[in-house]
Amino acid sequence: MLSQFMVLFGFFALVLVSIFWINQAVRMFDRLIGDGQPAWVFLEFTALTLPGVIGVVLPIAAFAASVYVTNRLSTESELTVMQATGYSPWRLARPVAIFGVIVAVMMSILTHLLIPTSLSQLRLRQVEVTQNITARLLTEGEFLHPAPGITFYIREITPEGALRDVFLSDRRDAASTVIYTSSEAYLVREGDGTKLVMVNGLSQILRPRNTQLFTTTFDDFSYDISSLLSRREVDLNNITYAPTSELLLTPQEASLRTGSSLGEVAFEAHNRFEQAFFCIIAALIGFSMLLLGSFSRFGVWWQILSAFTLLVGLKLIESAVAGVVLANAAAWPMLYLPSLIGGALALILLWLAANPGLLRRRSRADA
Repeated sequence: MLSQFMVLFGFFALVLVSIFWINQAVRMFDRLIGDGQPAWVFLEFTALTLPGVIGVVLPIAAFAASVYVTNRLSTESELTVMQATGYSPWRLARPVAIFGVIVAVMMSILTHLLIPTSLSQLRLRQVEVTQNITARLLTEGEFLHPAPGITFYIREITPEGALRDVFLSDRRDAASTVIYTSSEAYLVREGDGTKLVMVNGLSQILRPRNTQLFTTTFDDFSYDISSLLSRREVDLNNITYAPTSELLLTPQEASLRTGSSLGEVAFEAHNRFEQAFFCIIAALIGFSMLLLGSFSRFGVWWQILSAFTLLVGLKLIESAVAGVVLANAAAWPMLYLPSLIGGALALILLWLAANPGLLRRRSRADA
């Protein structure tokens, strides 16, 4: 049973990760490629978002694998045979519990290590790409707005790197609007900055207050486009990037460093553990609910729907207690309430499956 759980878990995880990942990748592709970034930047960004996507789908994949394998064993009467040979529901639940623990270990590695690291690295790369103004400007046939009040246009980029028919409008100063046009231009690196060298062009300065227009022709003129973007240090003081040890051992320092409340620090720290516990509960609920049904050639669809409803209810409880913990850090034990309720439900369902006569007597009494 454990081997079947792992195989189906891998299949469902692969399918779900592909769906979620492709959905994010399409939007990221439009934004990055539209800004003139190379394809390898897109691949790097999508790879950095992958741990977060995996963390979202692991509980769903564990639940789906548990339900699918149990449903198949029930449909093929293998569960009935195992129970007839003396295997109790508690014994049958052992491989499910081991499977849930394995998935929980995977989730713990993601939440405590891979996701914070990937998110911080993604933030660094986003700032680097944003400040790479050269890549953002090298788009022909489109009016670009690299900064507020700036409009830039290139009609054509030659294979030699020359920019043909360049238009640059600088409206950052309300008292004076400057427009540069040139038949040819080049981007030149100078130290840490980049300059736009325009050849055979015209500058127009419009002062709306005096309704005056000044025009100047030039043979060559350089414009510092590095000043269009402000160079600022990357701020990684975010609660999602912080290590779990800091959040648990020094919450006051973590709160001051990240500018987050103590409730946010407590929620982030304990939610990482809760996500791992929830993987175990999702697998146990899917299995224990399907054990309640007897053999039927029509399947066990009502048990599957009931298990899914229980899982949705636990997620609703999780959302409700999250607001309480965010408002009051001392209420952090409430974050584990969904897992505790789910564990209690799984034990009750296994007890009912171990005592089927109780349900039959109640059904006959109702009849």
